[in-house]
Amino acid sequence: MSSDVLHRVENGVSWVTLNRPEAMNAVTRDQRERIIALLADASADPSLRAVVITATGKGFCAGADLRGTTVAGERVAGDVARTIRLGAQRLISAVLDCEKPVIAAVNGTAAGIGAHLAFACDLVLAAEPASFIEVFVRRGLVPDGGGAYLLPRLVGPQRAKELMFFGDALPASDAERLGLVNRVVPADDLAKTAREWAQRLAAGPTRAIGLTKQLVNASLDADRATAFAAEAAAQEINMTTRDAKEGVASFVERRTPEYRGR
Repeated sequence: MSSDVLHRVENGVSWVTLNRPEAMNAVTRDQRERIIALLADASADPSLRAVVITATGKGFCAGADLRGTTVAGERVAGDVARTIRLGAQRLISAVLDCEKPVIAAVNGTAAGIGAHLAFACDLVLAAEPASFIEVFVRRGLVPDGGGAYLLPRLVGPQRAKELMFFGDALPASDAERLGLVNRVVPADDLAKTAREWAQRLAAGPTRAIGLTKQLVNASLDADRATAFAAEAAAQEINMTTRDAKEGVASFVERRTPEYRGR
């Protein structure tokens, strides 16, 4: 199996590590498919309680690997849209749709689809040297990988346009101020903090967290009636889980709950 994506499981946490440091982890088609598969595995495996996506070297992900890509040659109408739909958009959707919480541990530059990969995660940790770049405008391109969907929902339309129109590098500290990053930490503390956060999630009521993720993500596109109906349905589903019963019992018995993700 390719070493371009490293994978390990540690105490119920699936660690997914991009490993092409010589290319600043510009993501290839094979890497993309591997990440999508690992996220699907995390959703399906009850023993996996959280996911961390990170990278080796100085870059988190410098965008899509465009080596060999050319604008020459004849295209049929729909080819580009199909490529985007089956490529970058599938990757971002895999993160958003993962039934387990996903943490991005951004160690360095996150540009283009690399930035969107981080923004799609449920929680974002960034090392102090990290930066985020909406690089598309520098190449004369329209943002893809859900950027025009994600950014306005995270920072509002005016800030999103500023980032996308100019393509300036956004330091981690500014990304935290805007709400794109949950916490900025010294580079040496990134893996340790990601592990601490992931272990807290892995020790939690996994189904409740997953349903909460779905509710929050869906609420951004729903009216109040739809959101309230989804909330009630999620409560109904969650109350059938072992962890919900354990949470209530532990409260009544005045003890610390022991969640098993079931």
